[in-house]
Amino acid sequence: MDYDLALTIGLIIGVFSVPAMVSALSDRRAPRIAAIVMVVAGGLVAYAMTQKPGGYRVDEIPDVIVKVIARLLG
Repeated sequence: MDYDLALTIGLIIGVFSVPAMVSALSDRRAPRIAAIVMVVAGGLVAYAMTQKPGGYRVDEIPDVIVKVIARLLG
């Protein structure tokens, strides 16, 4: 898997797991699935950060996301 793709997928599923976690906590349920998804997202982001030579800088992450989406659509 491409490091940019792993970073993008990890960030997207991480963002989507936050509302699920908040919903479960507000309903006084254990956020099991949301927590598992958050761990998977963190694993993907950590994989991308550690395996790419030089890592990622914070200011280049939006460009990486746009490049991955453009590559998938085009």
